[in-house]
Amino acid sequence: MIMENQTEVRVVRDGELRAAANRTIVGYSAVFDSASLPINEHRHSFTERIRKGAFTRTIAEDDIRALYSHDESKLLGRRKAGTLDLTEDSVGLRTTIRLPRTQLAEDVYENVRVGNLTGFSFRFQARKDNWSHGGDQRELLDVQLSEISLVAFPCYPSTSAEARSIGFPSDSEILVYAGIVPTPVSSEERRRLELRLELLRRL
Repeated sequence: MIMENQTEVRVVRDGELRAAANRTIVGYSAVFDSASLPINEHRHSFTERIRKGAFTRTIAEDDIRALYSHDESKLLGRRKAGTLDLTEDSVGLRTTIRLPRTQLAEDVYENVRVGNLTGFSFRFQARKDNWSHGGDQRELLDVQLSEISLVAFPCYPSTSAEARSIGFPSDSEILVYAGIVPTPVSSEERRRLELRLELLRRL
């Protein structure tokens, strides 16, 4: 079941955001095949994974923007302007933003450099998804991105209802990709650690 015409927001905590040379910010604004924490929507709880290829069509067709904190007045890059590059690889959606010479961009770059801004979030609509296990698991197969944002993550609980309190739209789903948890480490968490190491190698 596709959530038709519903704008959704995902917070990505494994994106390994970095400030690179020449006023450039690089990282992964989505990670493939990483299970989400439970999402609670309309009294229904499910987990979700983004499959490789989910962004292929939107990268080719859509004029995606890079924003600061989902604010349309705080533009940092744009795909058609050549200041936002999005590429799918084996890890996820590799993202490169070439910042303009504005005060906002200067502030954002410095905040990324010192670690105040630590990750990405993205807004999208699902064009194709797959539900299994009685609706308890969802795969995103084709999504239309409208924007990605650089965001700072406060220490908020990981349920979607509580995550909404940081200011995302109340009618959006909030997905927080899990960070590293204390031992014992499950096979899923071991995979997350391996993904983070792979991300660091690629940046």
